[in-house]
Amino acid sequence: MKAAEAPPVHVVARALLRPVWRSLPLWTLATGAVLGLLLAGASRTVSGPPDPWLCLNLLRASALAFALGLAFLLDDPARHTTATVPVRRPVRTGLRLVLVVPFMALCWTAALFLVPAEGRPPMGGITLEAAALMVLALAWALVAVRHSEAGEPGIAISAGLLGVFFGAALLLPERWALFVGPSDPHWDDAHRRWAGVLVVALLVGARSLTEPLRRRRTAVLAHR
Repeated sequence: MKAAEAPPVHVVARALLRPVWRSLPLWTLATGAVLGLLLAGASRTVSGPPDPWLCLNLLRASALAFALGLAFLLDDPARHTTATVPVRRPVRTGLRLVLVVPFMALCWTAALFLVPAEGRPPMGGITLEAAALMVLALAWALVAVRHSEAGEPGIAISAGLLGVFFGAALLLPERWALFVGPSDPHWDDAHRRWAGVLVVALLVGARSLTEPLRRRRTAVLAHR
């Protein structure tokens, strides 16, 4: 008697959409999004002409708020229970990303246009910074899920992300600076470094989008 064929991935994904949505840390994600939008909107509360340096740093703070929200994306108190279901973790994780990443991209677009045009920094450069921060947060969460038993690593990741952000802003030497202004001659060099951060984070995140190591070892031992 032939074993039943597994259903196509898109059928499984459609069936999982609702339970995955219910498992998302919606309050944390919403808090990060609202805080990011409020920070960007604060640029319109200052009297007088917009200050480009203030607008730039408010957008950077907005990007950090979005990234801190994303640090909690893979938090799941039931992680060790759902590890036993027949659907592989990469599918469930991929669904979380599909549900949340477009929303965060929309929030970032709104943040950009909340800043007055006269004070808005070059959108390509600041968007690269925001993308690098948000992908870094996601990659960190993927690594934590794959290499640890923590069900809710978001707090530790967000604390680490804050440390990295302010450490990079305050401690990096000038030739390695990441946070420079558009009028700085090193603006383009800084954004080549941001592009490097983004690429490395994407590669690490993609490499970590697999079954956790402990589960794989358990499966191998069970097979033996």
